[in-house]
Amino acid sequence: MLKTGVVLTLQIHNDEGVNKYRCKVQEMNEKEIYVDYPVQMNNGKTTYILNGTELNVTFVTEDGQAYSFESEVIGRIKQIIPMIQLSYPGHSNLFKIQRREYLRVDSNVDVAVHPISVDFKPFTTVTHDISAGGCSIYLQPNMEIPELKTIVTNLVFHLNNGDIHYLKLKSKVIRVVDQQNGSKRASLQFDFITENEKQIIIKYCFEQQLLLRKTQ
Repeated sequence: MLKTGVVLTLQIHNDEGVNKYRCKVQEMNEKEIYVDYPVQMNNGKTTYILNGTELNVTFVTEDGQAYSFESEVIGRIKQIIPMIQLSYPGHSNLFKIQRREYLRVDSNVDVAVHPISVDFKPFTTVTHDISAGGCSIYLQPNMEIPELKTIVTNLVFHLNNGDIHYLKLKSKVIRVVDQQNGSKRASLQFDFITENEKQIIIKYCFEQQLLLRKTQ
């Protein structure tokens, strides 16, 4: 459940759409959360949010479950780390988000696939689409992968700020589907993914979505 150190995504709705920010819980009690100053997700700049601003807040727990709740900026605290005070409805009033509700984007992320218990020849390919819950990957005719088994996927994420993240994730093969061009596509679900790994993928997906909107 929500606790100190958890990364929050803040969404503010306005006439131009939705602005999204990232911050981390520094302190909390039953009715309030204290977070560091939010950073805009599209440009990495620290943001000043006015008191009374209504927010939709989402976060992901260590076991990979996502939650959301409605909040409001109610004050500021000047300490060693300047903090913003947010209202908190309590653990019992959190809304549970299903895994399929993670933002999924079409993107060709480089991935190396390796076996764990079921033997097959390792190979490299790219994703067709990806979210914090899983991805689908392209399979050429010479690439074999076992359905309903767990494999190792090594993915490379290039973020807009120049950071490169290499994530080694255990993934369950949900299904393999034949394509009209003779290739195949495999749907994977990420297992045992950490909060930090999930946030990297979420950030990557948001950046890709913004890039797509700019090109449309």
